[in-house]
Amino acid sequence: MRIARVLLLSATMLSAVPAFAQDSSAATDDGDRILVTADYLRSGSSTKTDTPAIQVPQPVTIISDDLFNAQGAISVSDTLNYVAGVQANPYGPDSRVDGAIIRGVNALQFRDGMRDIFSYYASIRSDPYNFDSVQVLRGPSSVLFGAGSTGGIINMNSKLPQFTESGEVLLRYGSFNRFEAMADYTGPISDDVAFRVVARARDADTQTDHVPDDRVLFAPSLTWAPDMDTSITFLGMYQEDDGGSTAQFLPLVGTILPNPNGQLPNNLFIGKPGWDRYDGRLLEGTILVEHRVSDAFKINSRARYIDSDLTYFTHYPDSYSNPANPFVQLDANGAPVFDVNGVPVPDPEQRTIGLYSDGSVARMEIFTSDNNAQFNFNTGAQVEHLVLAGVDFSWNHVRKVGGYGYEYIDIYDIDYDAISDHNGGLPQPSGPAEDVEQQQIGFYLQDQVRMWDRVSLVLGARYDDVWSTTFSGPRVKDNALTLRAGIIGDVIKGVSPFFSYTESFEPIAGTASNGEAFIPQRGKQFELGVKLQPNEASMITLTAYHIKETNRPISDDSTADPFDQIQAGEMTSKGFEFEASTVLPGNFQVIANYSYNDATLDGSDVQLDDVPKHNASLWLSRPFNLTHDATLTLGGGARYQGAHTSYGFAFPDGIRTPDNLLFDAYASIDWLKWSFSLNATNLTGKDYYSACLARGDCFVGAARNVFATVGYHF
Repeated sequence: MRIARVLLLSATMLSAVPAFAQDSSAATDDGDRILVTADYLRSGSSTKTDTPAIQVPQPVTIISDDLFNAQGAISVSDTLNYVAGVQANPYGPDSRVDGAIIRGVNALQFRDGMRDIFSYYASIRSDPYNFDSVQVLRGPSSVLFGAGSTGGIINMNSKLPQFTESGEVLLRYGSFNRFEAMADYTGPISDDVAFRVVARARDADTQTDHVPDDRVLFAPSLTWAPDMDTSITFLGMYQEDDGGSTAQFLPLVGTILPNPNGQLPNNLFIGKPGWDRYDGRLLEGTILVEHRVSDAFKINSRARYIDSDLTYFTHYPDSYSNPANPFVQLDANGAPVFDVNGVPVPDPEQRTIGLYSDGSVARMEIFTSDNNAQFNFNTGAQVEHLVLAGVDFSWNHVRKVGGYGYEYIDIYDIDYDAISDHNGGLPQPSGPAEDVEQQQIGFYLQDQVRMWDRVSLVLGARYDDVWSTTFSGPRVKDNALTLRAGIIGDVIKGVSPFFSYTESFEPIAGTASNGEAFIPQRGKQFELGVKLQPNEASMITLTAYHIKETNRPISDDSTADPFDQIQAGEMTSKGFEFEASTVLPGNFQVIANYSYNDATLDGSDVQLDDVPKHNASLWLSRPFNLTHDATLTLGGGARYQGAHTSYGFAFPDGIRTPDNLLFDAYASIDWLKWSFSLNATNLTGKDYYSACLARGDCFVGAARNVFATVGYHF
């Protein structure tokens, strides 16, 4: 049935005409489709104004869709593989959520400048094919974006309608029986109306047995531009995923720690085939309004509503009761054997382990809006001001019904038929598991001052009120005042040192292990750096930062529950980053990154759990003219992630996850209106673990993934 649906949608797509992404980068004599780096010269949404990156005292990275497609990205997390200061897919290729750690802190996700993820496991992942770029803001950004993590945010920019007709249709086949069809078409309906349609249909497996990765995406959009000063864009999206969890939470003993039965295979599925699932439906509607009243006054308004339904049924082994030896002995009736102290007797063969079943059905609703006005004026012949004043509002409501079960398996010879399927529904007993409603309203003011056309000063302030309610209980209110100040100047042409101070706050839903509600995390950062722009195709950023964060949730090792948390007090994250993007003679594109991050809880001299100190990457590509009508582009990269350690009551000296070095490759031929490309990530097929946690489980890293794509463009 799955393949029939995909084939039907593929046939429908082939009747449409495709579109290139919006033109945001410069072309060269070697063809319009080579990968260039002009996106690095834009500041994107870091100031919510059209300001060149060289005038913004903050490191900003924009990854165009041409670039992340060449790098083999199949998820939003993958688009961040070659970004300084970012640990992409920190827990492996997770089919449930897109994860990234920026400067030692989990990053929050935004779309078109508005936050779109408010809870774990209540929604499906965004599709990177629906975006023309992904932007990373490093450091606190609460002044403009409200609640946000201390390390930074990820903002995805939707593909928008264009008044120039263009399009593409793509067919792809690759590893894990991945077959998909994609189409993107944009063009005018009339002189003042343009539309766009982005669609995807996928039938695929994953690197984990019995876990599919099927998707249907349909995203229409319409822009009305009655005059040169006004545009109104409507974005719609329907997405349906039929999948599962690639994260199987394999026990430490049998993965990174030895087991006499050998190492558990990386593709091992621990669950009930056909019952385990991660199936979701997502509906979105967005409106973007822009009106220029005069050369000195501009108004922007945007709003989005999201409706999400998700069914998440999964199994995972009980590696947590005794992380150092989670295997238990069973009697003749299949029940655990206990010693005189009531402690389970370890399985001498180290094969039998407890198995949790966990099921939840979630509904999530989100409404967000952001409204601002920009004013331009001068306070002298050499002093220009760009003032931004705005108010944003967000509301979200997440409800879950869940149930749990427990049984035992031989993890080295799983009898899938014997595992309960709970009659196809939730494990019993079941009941309300989460009911959280949050509201936030924020008022922000920012002044960008350009002096003598050499020095830029950014000053900002924001006030927020946040209310949250759990299970219709009493409303909990928090408020925050956050500030921002930064300066950047041209010492000589193309050399711009900068300094900034920024703050953040992030409300946290839920309660600590003592039953008290979490209080918001707060963060402050000082940053000093320099931006170098030796030519129009280059940007080099060197920066050092010092972050102080309070109220960080961490594991409460005083309880037996590995998921209990307390708020730790203060955390310090400090380090430096190097990021360079340029085009060398011969049209070699080079993107090079290195980051060092020292992140510790105050009073401790150990690195935060599973935060590597070192990350580095290098990407190279070059086009070659084969004929007048054909261009060959070759590219490749290397990604390095340093070793990192996790600490817990069973491993006070820590569990160390080794470092890893991965290689990617890309080749593409563009001939007339056709393209033929081949991508390979983790080219050498290296087996590795992304993270192993002292609480008891390991997460498998991304396996080799090879896929070929045929495209027709016009």
